[in-house]
Amino acid sequence: MPDWTSQIDHLRLTRAEGVGPVTYRRLLDRYRTPAAALDALPRLARAAGRTSAIMSRADAEQELQRTYDLGGRVVFLGDPGYPPLLALLDDAPPCLVFHGDAPLAQQRCVAAVGGRNASANGQRMAEALAAELAQSLVVVSGLARGIDTAAHQGAMRTGRTIAVIAGGIDQPYPPENADLHRRIAGTNLLVTEAPIGTVPQARHFPRRNRIIAGLSLGVVVVEAALRSGSLITARFAQEAGREVFAVPGSPLDPRARGGNDLIRQGAVLVESAADVLDNLPLAPAEPRPRRSGICEQAELSGLGVAPVASEARRQVLDLLSPEPTLVDDLVRRCQLSPPVTVAVLLELELAGRVETLPGSRVALLPDAID
Repeated sequence: MPDWTSQIDHLRLTRAEGVGPVTYRRLLDRYRTPAAALDALPRLARAAGRTSAIMSRADAEQELQRTYDLGGRVVFLGDPGYPPLLALLDDAPPCLVFHGDAPLAQQRCVAAVGGRNASANGQRMAEALAAELAQSLVVVSGLARGIDTAAHQGAMRTGRTIAVIAGGIDQPYPPENADLHRRIAGTNLLVTEAPIGTVPQARHFPRRNRIIAGLSLGVVVVEAALRSGSLITARFAQEAGREVFAVPGSPLDPRARGGNDLIRQGAVLVESAADVLDNLPLAPAEPRPRRSGICEQAELSGLGVAPVASEARRQVLDLLSPEPTLVDDLVRRCQLSPPVTVAVLLELELAGRVETLPGSRVALLPDAID
């Protein structure tokens, strides 16, 4: 059995109840090691009025063993093999599972995404674009039917591709792409943040979309409706300082309205791969720095200082709503010191009452509304 001590600690922290990507990073900023953060979690949970659910070492070891038995590899945020562009996101996944040629995630990437119910022309365009782009870049997509499938197939004709999936590496989705799933794992790269055995559900796909955007210097949208996952990917790309491209389509085709709207908003119009290559930056326009040190400001319960008072929690909760609020605005209005405010937010997040969002924002979860 390999020595997985560090990986087991990291995995247990990522799977702990109430620990999302932002909280994971904050805990490591404060406690330095996953083992120390795991030791602190029960105290933090009690201060927030609940018990903590932490994965057992045996379950973590079993998950790692199953992943490696299938040919997968687990990479944690901060590891040398973690994709550098993805690490710039405020909510970068703490844990990724790779299946295939892991170094592909270190190369320059561009994403090509679009609708599942794509037209024949849209699929042909996506395949041709990906085939030309893959001669100098790694093409990233989401392994969905339609445009994604065409992009992967085109890229594999001339170069390399990364498929970011919403479920476990052992769960091909959609079923008709099972063979493509296997081919990409065998010769290219599958990437997911989902544990082995996870069956994709609707709530997993926006999380997958942020990984597609985070891996890439730019995102090309081919045929996307006004309300589609592809536009979510484009929005993630814009927020992360990545370039957004769109292939124009007929105004009579609802499948083209999302892409046309992106062009109206300033996306680069794409008629050929040259339009992408000529406008793709060497680095993100405004890389977001890691928000380190936030937890270092907070004197949390169990560290030799008094726990956060219930009145402080009430002040913060009264100011929050399901609409995201900037943490800086919260600090200004709650009449608490920044360290106390941050400590309250961390406790509330671990208790499942608030959600920390990219851009140093926080929102009250619906179940937490009195």
